[in-house]
Amino acid sequence: MIRDYRPYYIKKAWYRLQRLFIKHKLSPQLKHLGKNPFIVKPWHIELFGGPIRIGDNITLLGCSDKKTRLTVWSDQKNIHGITIGDHVLISPGVRISAANHISISDSCMLASHVYITDSDWHGIYDRSLPPRETSRVILEENVWVGDSAIICKGVTIGKNSIIGAGSVVTSDIPANVMAAGNPARVIRPLDPEQPIITRKDRFSDTEAMTLLLESTEKEFLRGNTFFGWIRSFFSPERQP
Repeated sequence: MIRDYRPYYIKKAWYRLQRLFIKHKLSPQLKHLGKNPFIVKPWHIELFGGPIRIGDNITLLGCSDKKTRLTVWSDQKNIHGITIGDHVLISPGVRISAANHISISDSCMLASHVYITDSDWHGIYDRSLPPRETSRVILEENVWVGDSAIICKGVTIGKNSIIGAGSVVTSDIPANVMAAGNPARVIRPLDPEQPIITRKDRFSDTEAMTLLLESTEKEFLRGNTFFGWIRSFFSPERQP
């Protein structure tokens, strides 16, 4: 449906329902959840194992046909698990699977269906046992990973670098470059003369951003009525 027919108070109630789910269902499964999380459809976020730590101002998106999964599978004690920094964007369908240590730094962006793992999960010759060898994965600050890319064990991706859609990253990628392919290779460096604006730069004033979004939504939903919203389910208007 192109248009949102909900009255503003209905949308606010929807946000309150999501916050209740996050507080009573999602947050207790995490080692830490920072301030001001923006989590859409949290019932489509699947968590397993731990520890999983998430920083401030996370944008974490779930979708019914693209479950977002953060999992830690290990029989070891005192592992690092999954650590996600501040102002990170995680899109629907992302899977992060740790056997020991995956770290995603501040302002990183993960597009839909990205897969990150620090283990092969089975041995080449003995495939009957859990993994014994793991190798940490680190995404440094402001890394952008494109749709359906795969980040394999032992990889570090340097600050500000971009990974092209569908790439398979099997070795380290330096900072400030664009990389793509299978296996991923550096295509070209980023222009050092161009300033890079991160999500933290743009959204650090959370109070001002919240007020802006609220005023924008009120204006966008102005004139919507409860009965008009109900009618839209059965007889949506043709859009121009």
